[in-house]
Order: sequence, then C-alpha cells, then structure tokens
Amino acid sequence: MPLPVYLLALAVFAMGTSEFMLAGLLPDLAADLGVTVATAGLLTSGFAIGMVVGAPLFAALARRWPPRTSLVAFLVLFLAAHVVGAVTESFAVLLATRVLAAFANAGFLAVALTATAALVAPDRKGRALAVLLGGTTIATVAGVPGGALLGALLDWRATFWAVALLCLPAALGVLRGLPDTREAHGTRLRTELAVLRRSRLVLVMALGALVNAATFGAFTYIAPFVTQAAGLGDLWVPVVLVLFGAGSFTGVTIAGRFSDRRPGLVVAVAGPPLMLGWCALALWAAHPALLFALAFTQGALAFAVGSTLIARVLHEAADAPSMAGSYATAALNVGAAAGPVLAGLALADPAGPLWTAAVLVAAALVLAAVNRRAFS
Repeated sequence: MPLPVYLLALAVFAMGTSEFMLAGLLPDLAADLGVTVATAGLLTSGFAIGMVVGAPLFAALARRWPPRTSLVAFLVLFLAAHVVGAVTESFAVLLATRVLAAFANAGFLAVALTATAALVAPDRKGRALAVLLGGTTIATVAGVPGGALLGALLDWRATFWAVALLCLPAALGVLRGLPDTREAHGTRLRTELAVLRRSRLVLVMALGALVNAATFGAFTYIAPFVTQAAGLGDLWVPVVLVLFGAGSFTGVTIAGRFSDRRPGLVVAVAGPPLMLGWCALALWAAHPALLFALAFTQGALAFAVGSTLIARVLHEAADAPSMAGSYATAALNVGAAAGPVLAGLALADPAGPLWTAAVLVAAALVLAAVNRRAFS
C-alpha cells in the first residue's frame, strides 16, 4: 500500500477522534454548559449536518486545487475550530465550531477518499479505503476512549485541546508525504453531479445513511447507557469505547478484503447479526460480560457493513472523479445527523437508542433485499 495512504489515515485518526469523542463526554459537557444531555447530543447532529453540506461544497471548490494544499488547509481550519471550542462558555458557539470543524472534516475526507482511490488499482480500492478508514477505527480504539478518560480526569475541554494538538503531526505528515501536484479533472462539474440521478448510486447512499444512522444513534448515547442501563461507573465508559473501537478496526480490516469483489456477501452476512446485536445489547446490558462482548461485535459488524457501502458508493460514482468522495461522505453523514436525533427521542429509556438502531438496520436490510442487484 502506498505510504501516502497511511499518512492520510493519520489525519483521519485525528478527525475521527473529534467526530466520535462526544460519545464519552456528553454528560459532563451538558452539565458544564447548562443544557440537557439530549440537547448536547445535537452537537453530534450539527457535526454530521456540517459534513453533509460541506462534503460536496468543499469538494467542488477544491477540485482544481492541488490535493496536498487542500488537505493541509482543511486540517488548519479543523484545528482552529477546536481551539475556539475549547475556550468557549457558550453552547451556541460550541455548536457553531462543531459545524465549522465538520466543514473542514468533510472537505478533507472527500478529497482524501478520492485521492486514496486514485493511488491504487481499481481492484484494490476496498483495501486502500480500509486502511484510510482504519484511522477512524483506531480513533475509536485509542483516541475516543483516551478522550473520555482525559475528560473524566480533567474536563471535556482538555479533550478538545488534545484533538487540536493531534492536527499538527497530521498536517506535517500530509505536507511531507503527498506530492505537490495538481490533478487534472477533465470531467465537468455538471457531469459529475449528474451521476446522482443513477438509481444504484442513490440506493447504496441510502443504505449507507441508514446503517450510519444506527451506528451514530447508538454510539452517541453510549455513556448514559453504560452508566444508567448497565449500572457501571463513569470509568467503565472508556472500556466499552475501547472494545467498540477494537471491533470496528477488526470489522473494517476484514471487510476490506471482500468489499471489492463480494460487497453483497458482506452485507448479507454481517447485516442481520448487526440488527440482532443491537436488540441483544438493549435487553441484556445489565450483564457486564455480555455488554463488553457485544460492544466488540457491534463495532465490528457496523464498520464492516459501513466501510463496504463507502467502497460501493465510490464504485457507483466512478465517473465523478473529484466528487465521488463527497457523495460517500455526505450520504453517510446524513445518517450521522439523523441517527442521534432519532435516538435522542427515545432517550427516556436508556436502551431506547439501541432499539432505534435495530429498527434502522432492519430498514436497510429490507431495502437491500428488495434491490439485491445493486451489489452485483
């Protein structure tokens, strides 16, 4: 695998830590800023909405820029948003910084997905994307639990400062590892946008949105679930996050070997257990051993299916070389925006977000079963 793919994964690790870190910080953050936990959950939705809007917008703006210049600029903007977020006393300002950070993250990921796909042969896109998304899964293994622990020992602001510092080596790696070349995209922007009319592309984007809504809906409220439904102390939250992240890394790594040639098999094999796993977690969270085991398996299954759908979006949008990454980013973050909102509506029961996740995965499975040819 080319070295630049790993350098891009390092940057994705920094951004992934920020994207997921609120899962372990919501209760303390809400108390500090004087809002409810459900209101604080809007920070996750705001971030996701920023990703949805920012991905196509920034991809379109940056399509004529050298990729290295674009990626470093997005990282600097991301860093600045976290510095402001770390010092503000206003929930509204914090929400605005999350949206701004999401714009930067969206632009970076859209360019990085396209650049990664261009660095390897067509039959190795799935594996290359698995490495890139490995940055996100490692963030759930190390960055997010570390942030939750840092927040428990100090406060949630310390986690924001830590993410800002992570951006520095990531930017240096991109600056030194990627060539300063300008990609020539002969396809007109209007032509690239026209691929969104394809039913197969719209289908896999919808599936990605549903699966990601389930994952983010459950993951955003994992802290209150662990402490209330499972009855464990605050310091057990990072443990559950580590297990979920370790499963995520395992799932995306294994799926990367099959997503190019057998995407339908990945969805068919991992999808039903993913749905049943959310149900099992909601029912038996009071048993710590089962909680820990399911945290691992749900991470593996969610990211196996999710990463396969990302690869499939890029495959279906191959005729949009500069915009394909933004379509994958936007589709998955439609789910990331909707998931926490829907899960928050069910938060009266600490297990409610998990039941919501199960329903969303069930809807994705029905849609995939009716349209099996999309994976041929």
